[in-house]
Amino acid sequence: MIQDPLFYAAAIPAVLIVGISKSGMGGGSLGILSIPILSLVASPAVGAAIMLPLLIAMDIMGLITFRGKGDMRNLRILIPAALIGISVGALTFRFTSDAMLRGLIGVLSIAFVVQRAVGLGSAAVPTQPSIAKGSVWGALSGFTSFIANAGGPPFVIYLAPQQLDKLMFVGTSVIFFSVINAVKVVPFIALGLFDARNLTTSLALLPLAPVGYWLGLKMLMKVNQARFYQITVAALFVAGCKLLWDAAGA
Repeated sequence: MIQDPLFYAAAIPAVLIVGISKSGMGGGSLGILSIPILSLVASPAVGAAIMLPLLIAMDIMGLITFRGKGDMRNLRILIPAALIGISVGALTFRFTSDAMLRGLIGVLSIAFVVQRAVGLGSAAVPTQPSIAKGSVWGALSGFTSFIANAGGPPFVIYLAPQQLDKLMFVGTSVIFFSVINAVKVVPFIALGLFDARNLTTSLALLPLAPVGYWLGLKMLMKVNQARFYQITVAALFVAGCKLLWDAAGA
């Protein structure tokens, strides 16, 4: 287990932020901030390996809390596409530029927010599930989740315009990322990203997972539908800016 107190000074807020994000606040995009925080005290690969078991624990909480809330029309499109994206990510992990990928997702995220803000096209009109769009964004979400832990923004870009009920949105997110995180375990093991030190560190941080999740759930239940989507889009903008910052500094 990692013993450095500085590591836990960064890891504790990172886990709490992930918990708040995983419970639905910000549409899941705020969780993207956890790996950069951990990267202050550990390599991105170590941070990802430590966080994955915690993410799976939070996924289990979400599946219990939001059971029956997922939108199956979207999930039937998104999940197969994401599995393809994860497979491509596992095969190209050693050769893909993390900085370029983060920069691309950052630009797309900010462009989406700007489009919504200025009302271009039919931004205010709810869209419908789309096999073409869902396949593209689902695959990109799976790919970026594996390579750069940035699967949230592509998912939000696809699903937010549909303006689903907030609990349906979160339930769909919970099922989608539960599948992604479970599937990532096998390639993480194959790539040697798990070891005894990382797993015992995850175990030490595990009690924080329900705390962060509970905090986020309390926030989610207090906001109305309109405010939920305002927060989701704002969180996507923050995530996009952070991704661009990371890409520029790489």
